[in-house]
Amino acid sequence: MRAGTSELSARFTMNTYLHISKKVLAGELVTPEDLRFLIAHANHAPHDLLHLAWKVRKRYFGRRVSLCCIVPGKLGGCSEDCKWCAQRATNMAVTRTASKELVQAADDALSAGAWRLGIVNSGRRPSQADMQAIAAAVREILSDESRRALCLCASLGELTEPQARDLRQAGVVRYHHNLETSRRFFDQVVSTHNYDDRLATLANASAEGLEICCGALFGIGESWDDRIDLALTLRDKVKPASVPLNFLHPIQGTPLEHAEPLGPMEILTIISLFRIAIPQVDIKIAGGRVANLRDMQSWIFYAGATSCMVGNYLTTAGRGIDEDLKMIEDLGLDIDKPVKGL
Repeated sequence: MRAGTSELSARFTMNTYLHISKKVLAGELVTPEDLRFLIAHANHAPHDLLHLAWKVRKRYFGRRVSLCCIVPGKLGGCSEDCKWCAQRATNMAVTRTASKELVQAADDALSAGAWRLGIVNSGRRPSQADMQAIAAAVREILSDESRRALCLCASLGELTEPQARDLRQAGVVRYHHNLETSRRFFDQVVSTHNYDDRLATLANASAEGLEICCGALFGIGESWDDRIDLALTLRDKVKPASVPLNFLHPIQGTPLEHAEPLGPMEILTIISLFRIAIPQVDIKIAGGRVANLRDMQSWIFYAGATSCMVGNYLTTAGRGIDEDLKMIEDLGLDIDKPVKGL
């Protein structure tokens, strides 16, 4: 008796899924078509994709988890019009963080088990005064031997090569600058600068020896094709050390304040997509984790994440660090220790 159409279709689907799974676990890179198939497959079997992402994560990272914190160096008054951001000039007055508070943030990060601290400034690009203030704070933080295991990161907007060199010489290890979405969709959410501006900053930072932290924001109206395109741009062009994934937490007063938040399973599918597309790179879960995943926060690691941001964000609060540490302990995962200088 011949198999029915639906049975043949199911066999083809499962055979294709198994073929892609073997390909990924053998260390081969996936194609856009592979990723589109996996997303379609996840529509009716989402846990298959999560399980594949976990196997990829386990192969390259074992049970390790790393933590990072961020601290604002300057908030508000941004000239750019990113539709999701609360720091646009019309929304928030400028405030600056004193050097002693940045030093305290470094101590707090280490106490929490986080060995990366990112200093984040609002604005399109840093002024000379901004650069001097950040460099001075970095040098002060690293002047104490107890803090030298801390890897300092900066996120200051557009950067020239000389500025990147100054940051590296001051002691900054990594530069953060998100692409946010695909080239195709970018101008739907930002009009005051373009995609090539962002890529140029990443190239300048990389040219001066800074590691790259570059990721995305989801839930801003992008499609699955936009998500796939971004993942492959990061993999093939940017080649970052870390990819932070953020999920829109709509802020009152922004153009996206009424956007429908992504559901937990869609978020976990996105995480899995990026783990499978970029198998050997740190996938960090950052903004929107608490608000959007709720009781499913611990699933981020099963979906392929290898690190997460702990503590507060820039304009929204995170949950208690003790809760995150307990979550990781309960999962039987191991928090990475500082490696700088070893």
